[in-house]
Amino acid sequence: MNNDQLAQKYQTNLEDGLTTVEAKRRIDRDGKNELETKKTSKFVQFIKQFNNSIIYILAAAAIMTFLMQRYSDSIVIGLVIIANAIIGYIQEQQAGNALEKIRELLVSKNFAFRSGEKLELDSRQLVVGDLVNLEAGDAVPADMRLISADNLSVQESVLTGETNPVEKIEEPIYDRDLHLADRKNMVFASTAVTSGSGLGIVIAAAGDTEIGQIKDSVKTVKERPTPLMKNLNSLGFGLSVAIVIAAVVLFIIGYFFDTYSLPTLLIAVITMVVGSMPEGLPASTSVVLAMGTRKMTKRNVIVKSLPAVETLGAVDIVNTDKTGTLTKNEMTVRKVVTPQHIFDVTGVGYDADGSVDFSGDLELSQHKYDWQQDDSMRQLVNIAGQTTDAQLHFENNRWELNGEPTDGALTTLYRKMTGENPEVDEVDSLPFDSAFRFSARLANLENKRVLMVKGSPSTILDLSKNSTDKQYWNDKIKELTSDGLRVVALAYKDVDESVDAIDKDKINDLTVSGMVGIIDPPREEARASIHELRMAGVKVKMITGDHPDTATAIANKLDLDSVVKAITGPEIDAMSDDELAQKIDSYNVFARTTPDDKLRIVRAQQANHHVVSMTGDGVNDAPALKQADIGVAMGIKGTEVAKESANMVLADDDFADIVVAVREGRHVFDNIRKTIRFLLPTSFAEGLIVVISILLGQELPLYPAQLLWINMVSALTIQFAFIFEPPESGIMARGPRDVKAGILTKLDTFEIVYVSALISGLGIWAFDALTSRGLPAIVGSTMALNIIIFGKIFYLFNLRNNYPVISKYFFQNKMAFYIVGILILLQMGIIYLPFMQDIFHTTSINFTYGWLIPIIMGVIVLIVTEFGKFIRIKVLRK
Repeated sequence: MNNDQLAQKYQTNLEDGLTTVEAKRRIDRDGKNELETKKTSKFVQFIKQFNNSIIYILAAAAIMTFLMQRYSDSIVIGLVIIANAIIGYIQEQQAGNALEKIRELLVSKNFAFRSGEKLELDSRQLVVGDLVNLEAGDAVPADMRLISADNLSVQESVLTGETNPVEKIEEPIYDRDLHLADRKNMVFASTAVTSGSGLGIVIAAAGDTEIGQIKDSVKTVKERPTPLMKNLNSLGFGLSVAIVIAAVVLFIIGYFFDTYSLPTLLIAVITMVVGSMPEGLPASTSVVLAMGTRKMTKRNVIVKSLPAVETLGAVDIVNTDKTGTLTKNEMTVRKVVTPQHIFDVTGVGYDADGSVDFSGDLELSQHKYDWQQDDSMRQLVNIAGQTTDAQLHFENNRWELNGEPTDGALTTLYRKMTGENPEVDEVDSLPFDSAFRFSARLANLENKRVLMVKGSPSTILDLSKNSTDKQYWNDKIKELTSDGLRVVALAYKDVDESVDAIDKDKINDLTVSGMVGIIDPPREEARASIHELRMAGVKVKMITGDHPDTATAIANKLDLDSVVKAITGPEIDAMSDDELAQKIDSYNVFARTTPDDKLRIVRAQQANHHVVSMTGDGVNDAPALKQADIGVAMGIKGTEVAKESANMVLADDDFADIVVAVREGRHVFDNIRKTIRFLLPTSFAEGLIVVISILLGQELPLYPAQLLWINMVSALTIQFAFIFEPPESGIMARGPRDVKAGILTKLDTFEIVYVSALISGLGIWAFDALTSRGLPAIVGSTMALNIIIFGKIFYLFNLRNNYPVISKYFFQNKMAFYIVGILILLQMGIIYLPFMQDIFHTTSINFTYGWLIPIIMGVIVLIVTEFGKFIRIKVLRK
């Protein structure tokens, strides 16, 4: 179809787009432009909480106790199962809601024409018939028929599998049976614009798009467990098997030695199994991860998935762009070099509030100079004005710049020299592409048709006339770059009036008008952040398209490392993958790089077992962002494609946010590890009481229902105390964690063994010592119950941080005290409420037996574990 037929079919205007009223009518009729994933019902989500090996064993125990007519025990086991299922369900809902809010923040935006106005719209608001503008870096929001295509290329591998970008056209194609990859005048939802620009009519949205019809890939979303959750699931399964094996062996020993009657022995073994199971582990760790995600979102760090949180704490290399990330992105021309002179350009360029400042003059040898007296300077100023796409607007009593910062520096230079905004009589243009490192514009200027080119100095020199004094220009490039200036070359060529299009491959024989040295001041906050990362054992690597001398000068100003060493993209290209992996750690500045170089850099670092973070903002950065352990996209200057490829988005493009992310990642892992170190010994202590009693052939100090009660109240209260534990003060003064080392160390394992033995041993010893002196068994049992609870409470305070328990950090986690308070209230309920006494075989008890002795035992646990902490710190410091 031609353009008129398209306009008629889709009821739209090819100049002004849809009216606002018509667009609203269509979105009300057709719905939003978004693919709906198949969501699991809340009931199914709740049922899924019962699907793990630990719950299966607990359920079997509940059934067995029910069949043995131990109904109270069966009910308590059931309550333990349900309590953990509810906690798991709630945390999954909260995590899902948090991630859904994050997806809302990351919805792509596109420019569309409505009622003759060019508006930036949420892609979900687009409807069939909308006129949408596409630029390099945009994510295509819907299936569209192109009516304009200017050097437009689109990456369609998500649909066709074709890795190379497809060049698009605007002309009609009359073959109706074309394969998807051959529909050159169409662009499709979920693909990405890699270069050029275009204009298209939306012909299909939401589920009617090509991607929407691939139901198997987009209708069902399967979540993969994170590496940490895999470890935890494996740990849970391994513990379950070990506990069941121990239970079988214990039953056999008890049966042959006739320790208890068969029903009592069976109940004792079941109780040991239930008491030893760390069923709260998955729920606790997931809540810690979800809370970490929410905290980072509040700090403008948008983490798109829970796995990213756990990886952040292990990052030991941060690869970052220079421009706008480590520098202010407020570019100002400071030097101009022509074939005859080197000029200084005075003026600050930007005010303190970021507004453009046009004050300043052109100076030669510190004297004001009339720019029109120098033919090359005059030509350079004209090229700067003609080739820039940045525009100046006077708003809110200040000048503001819209466009790419390098173009902005050239627009400002033109305005400083002429006092006017540039006017361009354009014939054709070629956008900048990192693959060839220049942009070009064909325009009518001073009654001639001129091809004007700006870009990388080395590239422009290669395209210049043979008579060009390249030694002179290379010397000047060296001078400018050694001062930390970014250098842009400007050149031109007169062409015949009949030339009406730019052929990239025929650009040559250019006359170099000159070069400009642009300053982009380093961010002071970036320098501070780099220092903090270096102190944390994280190396920061700069990856840039700039000249190596410019990059090195900026790196030294930022104190990137004690020794700054640069390598260029061409030098990387000359190395094999093995050679690059061997040498990659020697460099911290990568200059003149392409997106392909970035991908090779990341892979080489990972080959040396580094955990790598990679920042990027362009569509071509997507492969490197995906390859990195943590891909980081910029929220403001980043393209939609980069944001989709990244694990994390810095909403305000602030490098300091990476420091926040690393700190929070370490904090999250610390709290998960503390939770595991707490749950395992305190769970094992409950089971160990039964094991020791059976092996010694003595009366059980605790009734099965009491052990089950400990499990249930722990699941509801104390296991969540570490969620609220603040980061330790030295968290950024230590190196990144070793991902190969696992969650628990040998010291952790030793601690789990002795703490579980200590708590259970104190409970049994106190019970035996006092009942042997005539204390009623029910009083001794109630006392032993509180001993286990207070053992957990005091061990909690030992584990909270690596400082002595009595220190300035004692009251940091106020939630821990509230949680302990709730736990003690529940204990008072089980001891003093008559109906609870009947269920759990407790009795009202005096202060000495009920509270003083348990507190003393808890203090003993604290003293022993504090001594253990002291020894542990001494060992780790060696």
